[in-house]
Amino acid sequence: MNAPATVQQSPIAAMASRLSIDEEQMQGIVMNTLMKAKGNNAQVTNEEFVTFLAIANEYGLNPLSKEIYAFSNRGAIQPIVSIDGWLTIINSNPHFDGMEFEDTLDGSGNLSAITCRIHRKDRNRPTEVTEYLSECMGSSEPWKKWPARMLRHKATIQAARYAFGLSGIVDPDEAERIKQGNAEEKEINPQPAARPALEYYPAESFGENFPKWRDAIESGKKTPEQIIQMVSSKALLSDEQKQQIMEVAA
Repeated sequence: MNAPATVQQSPIAAMASRLSIDEEQMQGIVMNTLMKAKGNNAQVTNEEFVTFLAIANEYGLNPLSKEIYAFSNRGAIQPIVSIDGWLTIINSNPHFDGMEFEDTLDGSGNLSAITCRIHRKDRNRPTEVTEYLSECMGSSEPWKKWPARMLRHKATIQAARYAFGLSGIVDPDEAERIKQGNAEEKEINPQPAARPALEYYPAESFGENFPKWRDAIESGKKTPEQIIQMVSSKALLSDEQKQQIMEVAA
């Protein structure tokens, strides 16, 4: 006799069951979280919704307690795992066998680095990661108030990545740096201003309107090729007229 087929739960049903909450209410909470991350009236794609659920379920994280949430990275949803979420992942791993920290001080007695060692039951040696304050120190308020705590979090998270092969998630500090990097890139490479469209002119008015086309080319609003294409869509230009337009940018 064949065994009955196992009915596979949907990601939202699996999360709702795991957190003992109504499925419809769970979906509303997750959608609200993602919509806030993308901005008011922004559309959350089905792929983003499913991906967020899949990551939360894979690592057993609770979005209700902010163990996992999201932000918009170049218009796409990026899951963020808080330090509480990272500790949940670490402590729920069956191979986890404790972790320890070691502070490194500079010649003046100030903290310069923190080493995190994570022990696994299935390995003889611990996974060890050292994070340096000079490399990790951020400009956010938490870094200004609690640099030692923030550095300890960074060491914990990086050691967890190495020890358990975690991917697809970032911590709040990394998310803040990504946002800052995106903002700086926009300042360095601003979107070009929209070029105003030129009117279409009959070919017989070439001499009359040539100064306007020349000014548009010299100011960078249009290229010679664009001028020729726009004018030629209404009437044919002679090769001599096209050459005159091309010579403006020469």
